[in-house]
Amino acid sequence: MDLKNLWPKKYAPPIEKALKFVEKYKSKKIVFKYGGQVMASDQLSKAFAQDAAICNLVGIKNLVIHGGGPQIKNRLEAQKIESKFILGLRVTDEKVIKIVEDVLLNEINPDLVRTINSFNAIAEPVTARNENSILKVKKAKNPDLGFVADPEEIDIDKLNNIINTNKIPVIAPMGLGNQDQVYNINADTAAGTIAIKMKAKRLLLMTDVPGVKDKNNNYISRLTISEAQKLIDNETITGGMIPKIQTCISAVKNGVGGVVIIDGTRPHAVLHELFTDEGAGTLITK
Repeated sequence: MDLKNLWPKKYAPPIEKALKFVEKYKSKKIVFKYGGQVMASDQLSKAFAQDAAICNLVGIKNLVIHGGGPQIKNRLEAQKIESKFILGLRVTDEKVIKIVEDVLLNEINPDLVRTINSFNAIAEPVTARNENSILKVKKAKNPDLGFVADPEEIDIDKLNNIINTNKIPVIAPMGLGNQDQVYNINADTAAGTIAIKMKAKRLLLMTDVPGVKDKNNNYISRLTISEAQKLIDNETITGGMIPKIQTCISAVKNGVGGVVIIDGTRPHAVLHELFTDEGAGTLITK
């Protein structure tokens, strides 16, 4: 494997430094959650796809779960449908679920698969509507959320079969409930649950910010789960960051080696996080 030919020419960490980290993560399972404004930028989405391909090609067993917030928002606005949220989760009625399904399964998922494949790796689509369907769900506790669910069962064997043939599963965060009804799942929650079930060494949650801030608005490079919980309790962490941090806490409590809130607005953030000492976000561990 000639890493020099694969390595991005711009914005990536120096390849000489990166090499010593390759052994650290080789054969380890790492889950990437790709979402937020990263997806709205062509440059950033290509950089992410290249990072995912490189990780796979150096021997990391990586899985990708994607969101679709910006694209779903644009489609709803174009159809003059108002977006409503409860505690950071999108209220999803019959009209909205059809749009979510179309955007995630027919637009984002195949596009991401194609882009990763263009960097010499092999990505495999995993959606609620294809033979790789892995997520069975239970409806969210709050009935006002509509067609929103939590993951109940995950077909780990299917995912292991994909990664053991050196392919990258690209997972859409939708699952099937009763009567084959599709439900929307918060992509962070889906990523956290999959990371736990797969016993991942790392879960990387891409966001639109460089990490978690303290009360004085300074970014924090490392947190324990109890420190993270305190930041929720004292309302330092608010809004859409709450479900993200709850996902981090749950993942670490249940055996994931560490979770990183990573700055997806930085090109090649994944390479900076995994292959440098300084990382690229807030690492949450026990």
